[in-house]
Amino acid sequence: MTTHPDELAGLTGLFSDQERAIADSVRALTTREVEPHVADWFERGEIDDPRGLMRKLGALGLLGMHLDGYGCAGTTATEYGVACLELEACDSGLRSMVSVEGSLAMFAIWKWASEEEKQRWLPGMAAGELIGCFGLTEPDHGSDPANMRTRARRDGDDWIIDGRKMWITNGSLADVAVIWAQTDDGVRGFAVPTETAGFRANTIKHKMSLRASVTAELVLDGVRVPDSAAFPEVRGLRGPLSCLSEARYGIVWGAMGAARTALECAQRYSVEREQFGRPIGGFQLTQQKLADMTLEYTKGVLLAVHLGRLKDAGALRPEQVSLGKLNNVREAIDICRTARTILGANGISLEYPVIRHANNLESVLTYEGTVEMHTLILGQKLTGQSAFQ
Repeated sequence: MTTHPDELAGLTGLFSDQERAIADSVRALTTREVEPHVADWFERGEIDDPRGLMRKLGALGLLGMHLDGYGCAGTTATEYGVACLELEACDSGLRSMVSVEGSLAMFAIWKWASEEEKQRWLPGMAAGELIGCFGLTEPDHGSDPANMRTRARRDGDDWIIDGRKMWITNGSLADVAVIWAQTDDGVRGFAVPTETAGFRANTIKHKMSLRASVTAELVLDGVRVPDSAAFPEVRGLRGPLSCLSEARYGIVWGAMGAARTALECAQRYSVEREQFGRPIGGFQLTQQKLADMTLEYTKGVLLAVHLGRLKDAGALRPEQVSLGKLNNVREAIDICRTARTILGANGISLEYPVIRHANNLESVLTYEGTVEMHTLILGQKLTGQSAFQ
């Protein structure tokens, strides 16, 4: 008789009835609406009816679910984390759609925009009727946003924005783009309707990762927006970095979802696949792999839960999010790669989810802060010395 990895350490006992109910609801949605199609979407590099999918996610209350008001569900941070785990257990691209909508675009507007802009965008975004994206990364500036080249300048009562943003999830679907730009008054944020003249989004093709996700380059060529589109108070990198911390928190949980799926697949395969007259799960080296994967998965979930409880208590610090993002994504990739070895040649087939999750996690490892950036964030906190330059 096999034991599920969650049962081995009693992980389900860490969660409340409400948290487990959310997990069940998200899993039911992904099982019904996404899992039957996601391997095909990944292979083709496109999603069937992504706007319809976003509406279904909104109907379940998953978009901006940890925000209050404006049609948002107002859940706890841990409940949001549980949802991210279940979404990424299906596919990292699905969790990215939700994270960018809720933790980046919606959070930026909810936290920093005027009340007029909040009322204009947030209710429709929470319902999935409107889609948002978050424009910070540029072709030449990813980990160094302070040197972004996108610029906004005053022209009477308006702003004119010029620049390019790269690797933008939901970019060519979006109705509104949160754009961060240099101004004479420091970095500022703008809620830019994508129908504005001079704005265009070019879908990025030829990806080998996050293929069941829409990624785009944003081009802003003399885009004119009223002063009401500008976030009125926040200046500098404090604005975008606050949003990134929200998104990174979701990744801490989501990565463990991808890891769980790969681990479950490898465990099932090990008791079904026979070599040398017995299931490969009966061999010591296979059992060592399964035990090591389960150990790292268990520690990752425990870390996610701990950070979730801290966030719910209002005590979570950015460097603690970096700790979680660095550990959990790195370990999730290793779990997927090890699971692939248990499946042998079948491990590279899209008939199984393992290689899809492994490829997706290569993107997750990079976005919202690379391994190097999070390592140096932790190093600075540990030593008091900055080694970024």
